[in-house]
Amino acid sequence: MEFKYPVYQPHLKGNEKKYVMDCLDRNWISSRGNYIGEFEKKFAEYVGIEYATTVCNGTAAILLALQTLGIGPGDEVILPTLVYVAVPNMVLMAGATPVFVDALPDTWQMDPDDINRKITAKTKCIIVVHNYGHPCSMEIISGICRKEGFYLIEDCAEALGAKFQNRHVGSWGDISTYSFFGNKTITTGEGGMLTSHSEELIRKAAHLKNQGVTSRVYWHDVLANNYRMTNLTAAIGLAQLEQIDEILRMKRMVADHYRNAFENSSFEFHKEVEGTRHSYWMCSILTAYATDREPLREYLALQGIETRPFFYPSHIMPVYESMKQKGFPVSENLSARGLNLPSYPSLTGSDVDYIASKVFEYERAS
Repeated sequence: MEFKYPVYQPHLKGNEKKYVMDCLDRNWISSRGNYIGEFEKKFAEYVGIEYATTVCNGTAAILLALQTLGIGPGDEVILPTLVYVAVPNMVLMAGATPVFVDALPDTWQMDPDDINRKITAKTKCIIVVHNYGHPCSMEIISGICRKEGFYLIEDCAEALGAKFQNRHVGSWGDISTYSFFGNKTITTGEGGMLTSHSEELIRKAAHLKNQGVTSRVYWHDVLANNYRMTNLTAAIGLAQLEQIDEILRMKRMVADHYRNAFENSSFEFHKEVEGTRHSYWMCSILTAYATDREPLREYLALQGIETRPFFYPSHIMPVYESMKQKGFPVSENLSARGLNLPSYPSLTGSDVDYIASKVFEYERAS
């Protein structure tokens, strides 16, 4: 079904075609060429981190981060239950055990108090996920990791451009991951990135993403996989990165219009808390009651407006329910009431007013 207002569409207004054609003209269609290195360099500079390496997608980035840190069988990894399932899936793929924590009701991010309750002798790592573009409580969570000696992975797939205490998300962890899927703030279609302040960690990640190849031709010294990005992909990424400030500015304007529209209504808009900067990957609202969410989505679809529900909590997924992890009332409540509205950069104020008017139209009719 085609929508007049899709939930997201990319902003491809820069040098994407020019750089891709340059790759084709030079036969830079695979891993050879200048665009991969240039994209890595410019991306690291933008987020204020010293080292970066590209990968084929954001899911691979999470698994590679875990493998780079040596996370495996016998280890427990603490992460939010309200998260896209790729994150816990990669913990399982690494052979470790995901341990879920609940969310905070104001930011919708993982609860530091629940993190402390879930720590055991097997805990080795915490993965923070900046859901929908709002930063987690990084000062507290990074402090827990320092105190306990845990690794800290930041999943910034939805939060490129977000900041906590004026520092980019991704700059707090031992290693951080990003996604450039088609609906992300900047996109390469498929693609991802790992960043770190540690040259050693990024060198190890680059080795593992390249099948463990050494300087000796066809000699591989570790068990590894192929998670490389192509120059064609990196060319699009570089063109997108050149527009990042403009994209974020436009998305903030969209969010401001939504915030004003839903002020003093029964719908709760996802706002920034003090000391943070929301990237507004998605502009999200909570309905007053869980029973309102799906009828509202159906009504908006009839008006040509696409929406998406929040993620299901991971602990209720078939793969994880046998672990019998319980006690996540905030995450379950948010998941049942949460709704992502059209959030792409080129939406105008008039577009947002129309979308909001249809939300209120449904509310009056019901």
